[in-house]
Order: sequence, then C-alpha cells, then structure tokens
Amino acid sequence: MHRLKKILLGGISLYCILLILLYFFQEKIIFQPEKLSEDFIFQFEHPFEEFFLETNDNSRLNAIRFVTKDPKGVMLYFHGNKGSLKRWGKIAMFFAYKKYDVIIMDYRGYGKSTGKISEQKLYEDAQLFYNYALERYPEDQITIYGRSIGTGIAVKVASDNRPNHLILETPYYSMKDVAESWLPFFPTNILLQYKIPSHEFIQNVICDITIYHGTDDKVVPYASGELLFNSISTLNKKMITIPKGSHNNLITFEEYRTTIDGVLKND
Repeated sequence: MHRLKKILLGGISLYCILLILLYFFQEKIIFQPEKLSEDFIFQFEHPFEEFFLETNDNSRLNAIRFVTKDPKGVMLYFHGNKGSLKRWGKIAMFFAYKKYDVIIMDYRGYGKSTGKISEQKLYEDAQLFYNYALERYPEDQITIYGRSIGTGIAVKVASDNRPNHLILETPYYSMKDVAESWLPFFPTNILLQYKIPSHEFIQNVICDITIYHGTDDKVVPYASGELLFNSISTLNKKMITIPKGSHNNLITFEEYRTTIDGVLKND
C-alpha cells in the first residue's frame, strides 16, 4: 500500500510538472521561428520586393512581395508556425508562377520581424498587411491564403473584410481542438493561451471558401479541418480531400495541382 501511494504521488507530481511546463512554454511549442539577421539577403527565382511595415507599438514587420507582369490578382499569404520568409517565400512563390502577385509577411519574432507575439497582435498585424494590399489592388482581386497555423489568422482577416476568395490549407476548427488531439488527458481549455477560434470567425466570411486537407495529417487532424468545413453555414464552400496527404506535402499531390487552377479560376 505504501509503495502504491508513492507511485500515485509520483504520478500526480509528474502530471503537475507537465501542466506547468505546458502552460509556460506553450508559446515556444506553438511558434517556432527562424531568426534572420537584419542584413540577410533573400534570394528567390521570381522577381520580388522586400519591405517593412511599422505597427502601432513600434514593431517592424518584414515581408516579401512577388511581382508579376499583368497579375490576375494578389495572394495575401499567411504561413505556418515554423521557419521564416527564407523558407516560406519559396513555397508561396508557387502562386507567382500562377500569375499572381504574392504578399507574404513574417510574424513577430520571425525572420527580421521584431515585437512580441500575441493572439491579438497576430490579428492586428494581419489586418495591417490586408490594408497594404487594399491600397494597391481592388478588393475583388485579393485572395487570402492560410497555411497551418496561418489558416486561423487568414479566417479572421477574411471575416473582417471582403476579399474575393479564402483558401485554407490544413486548417483547424480551433487551436483548442488541435491541442486536445495532441494532449487528450490535459485540461487544454484552461492551459491554452492561444485560442484562435476559426469556427467562430468563419461564420462571418462572405466570400468563397476552399479548404485543402490531407487524410494522413498528423499535425492538424483531418477531422479538425472537416469539422471546420461542416461548421460553415453558407453554400459558397468547397473541401478538397487529398487521400494520404500529410501536413507539409499537399502541393506534391496531383489532386492539389489539378484543382488549384480551378480554385483560382485560372482555367
């Protein structure tokens, strides 16, 4: 009995330690930026411009704009949780070859961007870049594209504006939903500081919505993206399932490449 009590107390202590670690280090788990020096020189195969936008709290956000001759529109791209523009610029460049200008920013603390990240600041910074796009393009030529954690940010911006199209790659119902899939035995509702309730924001999106998700996604479960899709009350929605697609490889599948032109209305 004494040994059982020790084991039980040890288990409870370990659980409590894990709770504390998860609470205080969740930001480092969720956001995994690559830092770049101020003098780092980007190199991409497609013509681009590098620029910075200043925020109300004096943070400085770095971004790239891929420039295309006679563009069909502009893609405002919100990237995933890991890396920097050094990596994500090459990924977003795919749409420049589809004859779109592309604007892609680095979140606070990513790449050359400064400032402390928070959920509210993510939304405010995203709107700042939407306004930047709006100053240069008609709103009916703006497509918002979100990837992974960037899907929640993309949905929020789309809900507050009137873009032409919202495209989400590997989206989630909410951050709570994803956290529960990773940590089913922890009170994620209490622990989680970043909620990003995509399912709430998306109810206010009035443009066309397209979701891409792979059935073998181990980061954001397919079920979470499907739940988000089913929560959309309007009919202007489409979900394209990539069988055996995982979290970072959907673009390599024929199903993605053969449908994206139709989604962009390039055909």
